[in-house]
Amino acid sequence: MKLRIPALATGLCALTLALGACGAVDTGTGGGSSGGGATSGSSAEAGGIPRPASCDDDTPYVAVALPNLTNPYYVAMKKGFEDAGAENGFKVEVQIADDDDANQLAQAQSMLQKKPCALALNAVKSEPGAAIVKAANDAGVPVFTVNVGIDPDALQSQGASIVQYLGADNVAGGRQTAEQVLKDLGADAALKIGFVTEPDETPTQMRDQGFEDAIKANANAEVVAKVDGNVKPDDSLRATTEMLSGNPDINVIFASTGPASYGALQALGANSQVKVYGFCAAETTLTEQYPGCVAQEPAVYGADVVEQIRAWVDGGTPEKEILKPLKMFTVGETPGPGEVG
Repeated sequence: MKLRIPALATGLCALTLALGACGAVDTGTGGGSSGGGATSGSSAEAGGIPRPASCDDDTPYVAVALPNLTNPYYVAMKKGFEDAGAENGFKVEVQIADDDDANQLAQAQSMLQKKPCALALNAVKSEPGAAIVKAANDAGVPVFTVNVGIDPDALQSQGASIVQYLGADNVAGGRQTAEQVLKDLGADAALKIGFVTEPDETPTQMRDQGFEDAIKANANAEVVAKVDGNVKPDDSLRATTEMLSGNPDINVIFASTGPASYGALQALGANSQVKVYGFCAAETTLTEQYPGCVAQEPAVYGADVVEQIRAWVDGGTPEKEILKPLKMFTVGETPGPGEVG
């Protein structure tokens, strides 16, 4: 993996959202400082970011908390963290929560006892993730979040803060997908649209909003139903089946995650005229029934977070938010193993 030069604080945020954040995420109270004050093993830096003593070890220890390994997204991200950790002189430990908030908190607390230089967090859920951030703040360990933003209200309630958020430009991804729908089906086509999404997560909320904003360019497009696919193929299959049963006039599905795309496709018969657009299902070829998807590169995200930590350890100032562009795939193309929704 070729070492990339990380983007540090040089400019303005890419966008401002109604979530009260600069772009995708609110960093919380204290602008990245330790909510409970740095421990005796940490020192405060300019900008309020605690610097654990372990950051000056020959091979600093970096803790990584991920939700699961059932989603190919996180398999790729784990590899990105581990490969880039080795390249950048870190000892990286990755813990997998099996989609359990309490389990992820316990895993993070266990890693924090080992006094890491930094914690990289892809929370299972946005709101419970704030408790993990607070635990790290109290331990004097800086938190770099990836993919799933931490709920700003929960951060405020905990008196907690993060250093950085890095992830896909989710609003742009939703917008790109809607623009592809309009390009393929017509700017004035009669569209009855159903969403297979995850209504409680910041990234999917942003994707849904980007899609809805862009699809309004067609006055004949209407979102008629939204169901929770729970970011799992089986749940998305069931939710799609129920949605289509209650809304037989749906002719377009927007699937806001890779597992949602896969589940929605499984719910459709081979002769169905319903089109599925959304975030890419892993290694699934685009067809006339599945004409367009956008992909993230989670292995790159993991590597980029490590490089952001490396740059900070070496004296750089981390940018509060880094939004990554998404890649569009159309009919006949197949996303690679590391290009997923």
